[in-house]
Amino acid sequence: MKEQIEAIKQKSIGEIANAKDLKELNDLRVQYLGKKGELTSVLRGMGALSPEERPIIGSLVNSVKDELEALISEKEEAFKQEELNKKLESETIDITLPSKKVKRGSKHPLNRTIEEIEDLFVSMGYDVVEGPELETDEYCFERLNLPEGHPARDMQDSFYITDSYLLRTQTSAVQAREMLRKGGNEPIRMICVGKTYRREDDATHSHQFNQVEGLVIDKKENNVSLADLKGTLEVFMKKMLGENTELRFRPSYFPFTEPSYEVDVTCFNCGGKGCPLCKKTGWIELLGSGIVHPNVLKMNGYDPDVYGGFAFGTGIDRLAMFKYGITDMRYLYTNDVRFLEQFDRKD
Repeated sequence: MKEQIEAIKQKSIGEIANAKDLKELNDLRVQYLGKKGELTSVLRGMGALSPEERPIIGSLVNSVKDELEALISEKEEAFKQEELNKKLESETIDITLPSKKVKRGSKHPLNRTIEEIEDLFVSMGYDVVEGPELETDEYCFERLNLPEGHPARDMQDSFYITDSYLLRTQTSAVQAREMLRKGGNEPIRMICVGKTYRREDDATHSHQFNQVEGLVIDKKENNVSLADLKGTLEVFMKKMLGENTELRFRPSYFPFTEPSYEVDVTCFNCGGKGCPLCKKTGWIELLGSGIVHPNVLKMNGYDPDVYGGFAFGTGIDRLAMFKYGITDMRYLYTNDVRFLEQFDRKD
């Protein structure tokens, strides 16, 4: 039986070496190692052997099976590698050919304006602070000196989720949060940029718009004054609208500042000469500003006898329109690629 096993071994080794493809190799695996294979048949005939011969023959058969399985696996791996090489060669890409042009997206004019504002104020030492868009009545109104029943609330009657939660009507709520976070004993120099929401009844206003608000608070001994506010806004507007932009301050009323000012800028369309856009005045209203009201300081942890400062705010949508000469605010929200891609040319 040893001679039979050796003959099977030599025959199978030669056939495995000469196998031409995976199919032929698998056939040889079945022929020699399968359930009805030649080596399996040898094991079935071991019943005729003496008890002393059985372990010897069994060990020899297992040794040959292991050797054949190793040879078949090695040959199989060689076939697979050869097949992979052929596939890679047939799928080679000629990288010297020109590629198809990928259409590039463009940055939204609102995002361009926001980034420019943030870069400017960061360079002036301001922090960029964020806050929630779903705000409480406390932060949106009460801590800004607009108690329940205050008539100024009517102008901001907005989208309430519950009796005490609403979509914020102004980013000023973030100012109150920041004052409380500072604990009433640290100076503040911050801006907040974000979406705000108000119910509007005419076609010239949107129920959602973007605002940027700034807040500066410091000890009164450091003389943070209206002059600093005016200088800050001049730098801001000249950077955004051009060096020839002029500002005009008009007394106004805001519950959270005293004194308060509306700030006009020279009309971007006519340069201050007067045109239909500015109603022949040469000026366009753009900002609200003022000295922080003592009540606001007190309600948010600051002693108004020790600290003072100024605040300002403007709509980013209008600012973007003035900056880029956009004639209709609705263009900012229609997601028309033809409109948006025009601003790539400004880079």
